[in-house]
Amino acid sequence: MRREEQPGGRVRYWTFVKELGKYLRVVTLADGETVHNAFPDRGFREESK
Repeated sequence: MRREEQPGGRVRYWTFVKELGKYLRVVTLADGETVHNAFPDRGFREESK
C-alpha cells in the first residue's frame, strides 16, 4: 500500500484488491478516515512507489 498527501490536506491511499485484480485509490479528508472517494486506478503501477 502507498500513502500520499495532497495539497489541501486530503490523503490518497492505494492498495491492491485481489478480487478486482486492480489497485484501488481511496482519497480521504485530512483526518485520514473520512472517505472522499474511491475507485480502481488503472494508471497505478507498483514500481511507481
